[in-house]
Amino acid sequence: MASSLTTFSDEARIALDTFSGRAAGLFSPSLRLGVTGLSRAGKTVFISALVHNLVHGGRLPLFEAQKSGRIARAYLEEQPDDAVPRFQYEDHIAALVDERVWPDSTRAISELRLTIEFESASAWNRMFSAGKLSVDIVDYPGEWLLDLPLLGKSFADFSREATEMAASPIRADLSAQWRTLAAAAAPDGEADEMTARRLAESFAAYLKACKLDDRALSTLPPGRFLMPGDLEGSPALTFSPLIGASDGKARPGSLGAMMERRYEAYKTHVIKPFFREHVARLDRQIVLIDALQALNAGAEAMADMERAVTEILACFRPGRGSFLTDLFSRRIDRILVAATKADHLHHESHDRLQAIVRRLADRAIARANFTGAEVDVVAMAAVRATREGTVRQGRETLPVIIGTPIAGERIGDETFDGNTETAIFPGDLPAKPGDAFKPRPDVEKSDLRFVRFRPPKLEKTAEGVTLSLPHIRLDRALQFLIGDRLA
Repeated sequence: MASSLTTFSDEARIALDTFSGRAAGLFSPSLRLGVTGLSRAGKTVFISALVHNLVHGGRLPLFEAQKSGRIARAYLEEQPDDAVPRFQYEDHIAALVDERVWPDSTRAISELRLTIEFESASAWNRMFSAGKLSVDIVDYPGEWLLDLPLLGKSFADFSREATEMAASPIRADLSAQWRTLAAAAAPDGEADEMTARRLAESFAAYLKACKLDDRALSTLPPGRFLMPGDLEGSPALTFSPLIGASDGKARPGSLGAMMERRYEAYKTHVIKPFFREHVARLDRQIVLIDALQALNAGAEAMADMERAVTEILACFRPGRGSFLTDLFSRRIDRILVAATKADHLHHESHDRLQAIVRRLADRAIARANFTGAEVDVVAMAAVRATREGTVRQGRETLPVIIGTPIAGERIGDETFDGNTETAIFPGDLPAKPGDAFKPRPDVEKSDLRFVRFRPPKLEKTAEGVTLSLPHIRLDRALQFLIGDRLA
């Protein structure tokens, strides 16, 4: 799909930008790592933990360069893109370590450069390599990525798909107000700013309601309706799908013509620059997903997440190029799909979580016709907020996780105060991955008990040195994403 998202002029600009970056990289090797995921998947936490563990020499036994002692040091440098906001690493670490609160979620694109000085494991490489790699970490909302397929869709296509999705059983009650307004708005009627505003606000409210925990839906374009940034209130965001929008040219001065013009402006001024300036420049990618939230919500939420992951993967440019083609075109040669918050489960269930996400990713890759890159799946927790234990219940011994639930989290009739540590049996994930995608009317959602925990209190050494943030399989993620570049 990615090739259909750009015009010839877009490709020419991408080639020029890539050539300039490659030329600079001859003297200062770098790798652009994209970090994305849908809301509350843990993008900010992942980046913060990755940097914190590398800078502070954290426990990373599966990250070969660290394990073998070949990393001399890792440190932050000034990022190369002056027009992109800096990822506020220091603020996020202060929130995690000092205040024990989770940092604010990703609301817009940001960037951070982490430079690693290392000794190559190969004597040949040590002769010709500077032993230095700059990793430019690009953090961006997955909701924005889900906009990319709109580039290949007309306003009529967008309207039809959005209307059908809004009327689906899991969304119908949430979209009722918008569908009522849209039914009363004739595409051939006169253009009216207040009508457009009411429709856009109602459509955005419906999309936001779909994100809440009890639905946990993922496929919610246009993404800027959820995270408008500096475009809030602009005409480019004041549009809505219309019921019965025609495939033909809308009458000038009509509501349909107004909405179509603004939809096309959104594609031209919002989506295309995002793809050209950021997505098309990536070398590696990690896609974080909160599968537990979708599992909590049920089979429809899981199916919707699969659709979202399919559309996300279809937007990347996968593959491996030659020396010559790489001078003008970047390809993503490694993608990691990571199920986050594995610390919300006992380790006995991690294989099941990974199998469910593997099923989701494999089907998404097949449906997206996605080939040419190495793809892996992992169940991980960038910051581990719990520890494990067991409790006796009658004659049974149950595996539990122990941590401090965030204030206001609930299980049944119990509401947690944010200060009390407690042991929770989260329930069992389906033994067969396919069962996670099948409706189970005989099983209540409450059979799975996933609550959010506060970040952990960091341990200190006997000398009083604060240890790095604990994690689950962050080292495995690092090895897959950048390990080969430190060989």
